[in-house]
Formats: sequence, structure tokens, C-alpha cells
Amino acid sequence: MSRTAVKDPEVNIVEALGQVAKEKNIGMDVVLQTLRNSLVQAARKYTGIQKSVEVDIDRERGSIRAFLRVEVVEDLPDLPEGISAEDALVFDEKYMLLEQAREYRPNIMVGETLEHEIPIAGFGRAAISIAKQSLTQRVREVERQRVFDDYRDRIGTIVTGTVQQVDRGDILVNLGRTEAIVPLREQIRKERYRQGDSVRAYICDVSNNTKGPQVILSRTHPEFLAKLFELEVPEIYDEIVGIRAVARDPGFRAKISVSSRDERIDPVGACVGMKGNRVQAIVRELSNERIDIIHFTEDMQVYVRRLFAPAEVRKVLPVGTDRYVVVVANEDLSLAIGRQGQNVKLATKLLGMELDVFGEDEFAALPENERRSILGEAPEPEAAAVAVETETLATETVATENAEVAENVAEAAEEQPAA
Repeated sequence: MSRTAVKDPEVNIVEALGQVAKEKNIGMDVVLQTLRNSLVQAARKYTGIQKSVEVDIDRERGSIRAFLRVEVVEDLPDLPEGISAEDALVFDEKYMLLEQAREYRPNIMVGETLEHEIPIAGFGRAAISIAKQSLTQRVREVERQRVFDDYRDRIGTIVTGTVQQVDRGDILVNLGRTEAIVPLREQIRKERYRQGDSVRAYICDVSNNTKGPQVILSRTHPEFLAKLFELEVPEIYDEIVGIRAVARDPGFRAKISVSSRDERIDPVGACVGMKGNRVQAIVRELSNERIDIIHFTEDMQVYVRRLFAPAEVRKVLPVGTDRYVVVVANEDLSLAIGRQGQNVKLATKLLGMELDVFGEDEFAALPENERRSILGEAPEPEAAAVAVETETLATETVATENAEVAENVAEAAEEQPAA
């Protein structure tokens, strides 16, 4: 009767944990190790001693046995040098004094190993309770790590979720397996969301903290626009058309440059789609963000002109290796610059170089030296000579004035009577 009572909880524990491992998709080895740790804690609590306890689990038979296994000594050995307090406890757990060991086996001698089976029935219920708590915690940790690893590998992709709540401007999004956040800085300013709304965003970062994986989403990231084009344009997905650069003023305007590996395919036309259906789908997703699609070319003279289209560019003047001066038709100057300089800023980001924009009359009206300075050129030789002559004349004038002052001081000193 007692043997049956001992056997039942053992079988139940192994079978129940096996079912948990299958449901949670967790390795059985992890589950069994959690069970061993729980049984060790329960056995120590049952015996009242902090000594080495080993648990043997037979998975086939479903049996569990716990043993106290220690080395019998006359005196506890000295601790190794430099050992930590935690390691010191583990070290002491391996040994038991002879007097204490003989309470379990009266004829045991120093140097022998005491192996004493601890009846599972005595602490079975406590073990089950501890095992459940430990396993619940372990399952939670494994699930968090799995979610973290999964979403960490998905950084740079687009996900769709449901707005759970809006907290101090940040949007909490339910992704199913975990919760994500769209910080205020990563939101398009003119967008407003309510609980239950569907939201699509770009995974820009994943961190792991005490509350679990923290997935950071963005709707303002330049790569979000690039990924939307990849979803809408098959030629980009198939890598026939490539995205060379993206610049955004989220929710208002964006520029994207594209090129094609196949000369027969127009990259701009592929992105626009039949009657503009492809680009319009992206515009609607981004709250009517205006998108300029530019055909990329290695010819910077042509490329810079395309960046400012439809404004008419009269001159593209390179300055060194990282700047261009762009001269546009007078009537197109405001168009080229854009509202609050928006068009120039986006063109600069897309090009990766500085751009100085002038109207045709404005550039022509600049003094020659100023114009040459803007273009990074040395001043004209005549202008330089005039500057040197002017500087020399000024120096001579100052010297003459100083000489006259000195002469006047000397004369005044001669006229004064001696003391």
C-alpha cells in the first residue's frame, strides 16, 4: 500500500511534466533538470540539512529516487584560497562529519561515502508544489528568450499588430506572441491611433529586460519606406530593381532613388505602377506622404538635376569631392528649395553631399571674389594684387603716422626747461 502511495506522485510528476514540455515546446531535458532542482530543494527542506542531494529520474519507468550522497570526514577540510561565499557553501555540501553521518549509518567510517535514500513520499507534495513554481518560472524564461531570439532575427522587417493602448504618447502594440512599442519619436506626427486599430511598422530594435523582450517599432525610419516598396514592387523583391538611397520627412515628403539591373525595365515606372497604383498604396500607408522617385545614375551632373526635377537646373558646379553648387532658373528657385528648405534637405540626404542652391540672377549678381570663394577657387590675380597693394599702403600709412608722433614727442621734450 505504501509502495503504491509512493509510486503515484512519481508517475504523475513525470507524465505531467512531459505533457507540459510538449505543450510549451520546451526540451524535456530542461523540464527534467527543473524537476531535479525542485526535488533537491524539497529534500533539503524535508531533512533539514544543507548537504549534497542527488536525484535519479528514470524516464521510461517514470520513477524518481532521491539520495543523500556525502563524504564522511573527521573535520571539515579547509576552504581553497580565493573561493567565493557561494562556492564555499557548495564545497561544504559535499562533506559530513562522522558523528552526524552515523545517525544515518551507525557503522560508517571516516573516508567512506554515505549514500542514504530519502523517501519521496515524505516530501512528494512539497516537491510537486516547488516543481510547479520552478517550471512555471522556467517556462516563462524560455518563452521570453525564444521570443527575443525570434524578433531579434526579424530586425529590419515589417510587422502588423493591433493597438493595445496609447500611454503618454507611446503606442503599445499587440503582436500576438509579445507586446511592442512605437515610441512618440518613431511616429508620424499627424497620425492618431485608438485601441483596436491595426498598425504596420518597421522593427528597428529588440532589447531584453526584466519584463521580457521589448520590441521597438518605427513608422518614421527610412528603411520602413524601402521595405514598403519591396512589398509593393515585385521587381524590387526579385532584386531586378534596387533601392540606392532613401530620405524622409515622415508624413510630408520623401525621396527614393532606384536603379535597374535590366536595361529593358524602367525602375521609376516599376515603382510607380500602372496608373500609379503601387506608389499610391504606399502614399496611403504613410498618411499621404509625398514620394519623389528618382532614377539613379553614376553621372552626378545628371543625377543632381534629377534630384531637383521638375525645377530647371541651369548649372551643376562641383566643389571638391563633397559639395555641389546648383544654379536653377529664377522662377524655379522656391520650387528647388522647397518649403522651409525641405527639398534641399532631402536631396542632400539622398546624395550624401552638401548642396548650395542659387537662383540664376542671384548667383550672377554675386561679387566675383565671393562667387569664386563659394566655388572653392582662389581669387583673381588682379584682385589679389589690389588686396596686397591696399594692405601695403595701409602699413606704410601707419608707419608714417607713428614716425610723426615720435618726432613731435621729441620736439616737445627739447622745449621743456631742464629741472
